[in-house]
Order: sequence, then C-alpha cells, then structure tokens
Amino acid sequence: MSTFVHLIADYGPADPAFSEVVHRLTAADSTMTVQSTEVKPFSTVATGFWIAQLGIHNPSFDDLLIYSNTAPRTTESTPERPDTGGALCYLELDNGVPVVAVDAGYNLSFVTDHATTFREIELPADTGQFRSRDVFPRRVAEIANGNHSSLGAERSLDDVPAPPESVVCHVDGYGNVKTSIRTSEFDPAAETVTVELNDESHEVVVRAAVSAVPEGSLAIVSGSAGGGDPYQELFLRGGSAAAAFGDPEPGDALSIRPKRA
Repeated sequence: MSTFVHLIADYGPADPAFSEVVHRLTAADSTMTVQSTEVKPFSTVATGFWIAQLGIHNPSFDDLLIYSNTAPRTTESTPERPDTGGALCYLELDNGVPVVAVDAGYNLSFVTDHATTFREIELPADTGQFRSRDVFPRRVAEIANGNHSSLGAERSLDDVPAPPESVVCHVDGYGNVKTSIRTSEFDPAAETVTVELNDESHEVVVRAAVSAVPEGSLAIVSGSAGGGDPYQELFLRGGSAAAAFGDPEPGDALSIRPKRA
C-alpha cells in the first residue's frame, strides 16, 4: 500500500488544476498525502528527469508512489514515434517504488533501466476531455492501495525513447542548469571549454565540484542530481548560469567543445 504520492506535473501548487487533482486523490483515499513537483508546461524531459531523481536517486520508502500527470496531447511527442496523448502506465522499479505515468515523450526514458514491470493501465472507453482530473486519480488511488485489477497488457520498454543527449533537464531557483550529460560520459579534454546554449556562447571552466569554482566564474560541474553518476550542471558562482545563457528551457540542446587556443 502506498499512501505518499509524489505528483510530478506541468502545473504548480498555485494552479487550480493541481488543487482539483489533490481533491480527487483525497476523495478516493482520505489517508493519502500528496507532495508536488512542478515542471515546465508539456516538458516530458523535465518530468522524466524528476521521476528518476525522486524514484531512484532519492531514498525509497514503503509508502511511496510516483505519479506523473504531464500528458501533452500532441500529434508527435518525439521524433521517434507518434503520440496522441499517451497511455497511462504502471511501472515498478527495481527498488520496489511504483510509478504511474503517461507514456508520452521522455516521461519514462530516465527509468527504463530500472523498471522490472511495465504495463498499461486500463481506463474507461470514454475518458472524456479531462481524463487527468476525472479518471487518473481514481486509478492512482486504487493502485496505491494495492488494487492492481486495472493493470492491462504488458508493454515493451524497447519502445520508450532513450533519454535525450546533451539537453537541459531543469533550471533550479538559483539559476543552476541541470543537464542530461552524465559525469561518466563527460570527457572535456581541457580545463576550459566553450558551451553553446540558447544562442549564447561562453567560456566555462571545468571543475569537479561547486566548492572548487571561484567567485564570478561560470563552470560546468558534477551536479546534485543523478545519484552515483551525477549529471553535469552549469553553475555561476555569485550569479545565475541560466541568466548567462538567456534563460534556457528543459529540452534545449547544448554543445560543449574545447576552448580554442
């Protein structure tokens, strides 16, 4: 039984849509606690990043369920496949954490290597225009309480696109830019590199940790997300790296090359 639902959605606590979803979840199970994480509108990159961070790289506990309500109704959510809103799906991670999320875009891309179960959740034939509010919360509450009767066909993890390479995943409140570049895959071959992002280009020092970055320097460092193999992060000591790069959004691509002599 899962009674702590971490809701990752492309609206925030101040949005009435969030209030309605919490209302529906609580109506289905009055003992349920809901914690929210807000991502940018329609950003499946940011959603997938936070599903992994909260479901894998933060400590798990018995009552935790990750629920993602980012469900862009687009005709093509990634270059790899068509998507008209995506199916609501159930995953179980190898640490036992259940995930209920829409299989759209990159929502599931960051956890496929840790998923032991991947099944579609059966919904009423006519879910209506507001399925995220009117239908999804009931299914989440059922699953949170151990009722798996709505779990349907097995799905293939091979059909989920791989995480995007060299993109922005999240910009935090301090202006640090979290990327999808793993530390193990980052080999700059120089102590200073040129980073191009959002039509901006800057020389950036390469450092192992934030503590090694001098005041006023723009750096790329091993960040706080990603567990034992952290994601690289753009950091400006005493300022905002995001502002230096024109306030990029999740999904924006960046390139890194050695500084020219």
